[in-house]
Amino acid sequence: MNGFCDIHVSNGENPVFCYRSGYMVYEETLSGGALVSCGWNAAGYPLDVLQLCPTRIRPDAIAEPSVFRLDMDGICLDYSWKMEGFDRRGTDRGLEGVLSLVSQIKPVRVRLHTLLDGTQTMSRWFDVENLSDGHLCVSRLHLMSGAFETMDLKDFDTLPEPEKRYDIGWFDGFNWGTEGGFNWHPARPGVEAIDTRFGRDRYRHPLMMIRNNVMGTILYMQTAWSGGCRFTVDYNAKPLHSESVMAFSAEITGYNPLLVLRPRETFAMPEVEIGFISGGLDDAVNDMHAHTRRSVLNMPEADGSACLVGSGMGAEHDMSMSCTEAYMRQFASMGAEVFIIDAGWACPPEPSIDWGGCNGRNVPDPDRYPDNGLMKLRDLCHSLGMKFALWVEIERLGKRSPEYARHPEWRAEDRFGDRTRGYLDLTVPEAAAWAEGELERMIREYGMDLLRVDYNVSSVDYFDMKDTCGCGIRECIALRQFRAVYDMYASLKRKFPNVIFENCAGGGGRTDLGQMRAFNHTWVSDWQRPPRSVLITNGMTMALPPERVDRLFAGMGCHTAGSLAFHMRNAMLGHVSLNVIAPKDAVPAGPAMDFVRRSVALYKSFIRPFLPDAKVYHHTPETEACRRSGFCAIEIAAQDGTRGAVGAFTLAMAGNGEHAVYPKGIDPAKRYRVTYDNSGSTVEMSGACMARDGLRLALPGAITSELVLYEAAGEFL
Repeated sequence: MNGFCDIHVSNGENPVFCYRSGYMVYEETLSGGALVSCGWNAAGYPLDVLQLCPTRIRPDAIAEPSVFRLDMDGICLDYSWKMEGFDRRGTDRGLEGVLSLVSQIKPVRVRLHTLLDGTQTMSRWFDVENLSDGHLCVSRLHLMSGAFETMDLKDFDTLPEPEKRYDIGWFDGFNWGTEGGFNWHPARPGVEAIDTRFGRDRYRHPLMMIRNNVMGTILYMQTAWSGGCRFTVDYNAKPLHSESVMAFSAEITGYNPLLVLRPRETFAMPEVEIGFISGGLDDAVNDMHAHTRRSVLNMPEADGSACLVGSGMGAEHDMSMSCTEAYMRQFASMGAEVFIIDAGWACPPEPSIDWGGCNGRNVPDPDRYPDNGLMKLRDLCHSLGMKFALWVEIERLGKRSPEYARHPEWRAEDRFGDRTRGYLDLTVPEAAAWAEGELERMIREYGMDLLRVDYNVSSVDYFDMKDTCGCGIRECIALRQFRAVYDMYASLKRKFPNVIFENCAGGGGRTDLGQMRAFNHTWVSDWQRPPRSVLITNGMTMALPPERVDRLFAGMGCHTAGSLAFHMRNAMLGHVSLNVIAPKDAVPAGPAMDFVRRSVALYKSFIRPFLPDAKVYHHTPETEACRRSGFCAIEIAAQDGTRGAVGAFTLAMAGNGEHAVYPKGIDPAKRYRVTYDNSGSTVEMSGACMARDGLRLALPGAITSELVLYEAAGEFL
């Protein structure tokens, strides 16, 4: 990555806007009132590098070539734009271009923002301004769309069938516990749509990739958006024909109208992170991670990039003072650096914990924590050398919360008018102020070092409807709701830059980059049991940098399958959280405790120093292929090739066999000390030998693991 970025505008009757970052080139032109895609290049060449023979895509190559799509009051505005001006400016995030367009049909202005930061990934979003004194309804909204590329294979020696030319990659699972299930799918001529949240459950992270198998390039994108999203691929190709056209779209989905713009209102639409690279999946993933670290997940960081070893206990235990104290001591002895009192701290001890019903109380229950017991636990936590944290679910009111009855107008209405679910409507200014005020109060009053935010709702709760503007039209509140959510957490992060913010949403129900912008790390799934647990880690470290991905050792059913080593090594490839290994009144097994302590110390001393900017390599990227082979391998490595770690795992029904992993984060010119954690053996190998021959790993059967650490010992002259 060379850090180069530039925006070049060719003015004229049909102005062209050329965006260059790293080796990525993307161009679009304003033609006939439509802003349309001209295509991409992954080698640094502007599309008119041959001035009189440009390789730009024709505007009429596809039916809907616009780079964004906006319908107002059911009227398509895509062919009505007139350029007002273009501005480029340097910002804290990078070089930003802003194209101002005004519709000739509706009183609407769009400001299209493009951010370049030197990676091959760019950020794209736009603001929509209502220029009138009336209300306008947004009835269709595509954040990024248009022609991707045309391809003519007549000069190739072979003519692959259309189904072999492209693959589309996405996360197949959208239900709880299936996060991160990435697979490539052959692109078949026609239209393919991938939905998340609206019409599907909420556990599919909004990511899509298009791989050109002929040319060796990948277009990749994520929507930084917590609501409904649909990725569409329109592939036009015929058997025995050399030409093909590929188009795509990232669309906001929900009930119409998606938004009712008030008179003179300006609304910022969600961001898309999109890039184009010549190379493989690892190249795309690592460039995307470099971009998100630099330009998206760049709110103030807590100490140590918040890669502190977490721990906690909640409603799966009795949560008494004695139980909490016992587990605090157990976690401290393991090497934990943070202790979280999870869901249930605001509930009375009897009847059984109803933490959902108590949402919104946000005060420690006096029967559970008598005599200021919560503060005593905080002080004990600090005395044991750990940071203190509390769980909260601020965006939902339980029926035992005073605000549930006191403020029925704060509860959102579903599309049938029901308010009983307690989903907090943050489009109500008083409700938003209460939620932010409560979080601020808790952080200050309880001396929290970490705030753990949960979000246990159904996917239908994302799409409540309301006459927000008082104009008699009910809009889907998702755009306004999540904008208020993002603003609330960003405001709090600015107020508390040294408090660690941990995100959770019933597991991995809200891991998108819009939500993650103000958070240090996130729970990516509640499913922690092998073998699926490692497949979730494998996939979710494609979507998010590994230091942002919480993985749990022990707890949540881990004890029902696999070994301590399997659980721990899976967690060590991301952000480690610990759970208990023995009941409160039992002495933990000595060998187990020794293993945990040694592993945590190894994580802190060897992995964590390079984790905040680590590269990640997915040796077995596809979930279904892993299941068929019974093997999964993930590698994290320092940027400079000086050290790395390979986690190798067998899955269900795997037989006794040898597996070869070829490390990718090494420098062939260096010598390495290679340590096999199962045996503790260390050998010296050249980087060239490791790349050529691989690491040979003998794993004895199903659901077993190995951790291999390599560290540069010198260079060959």
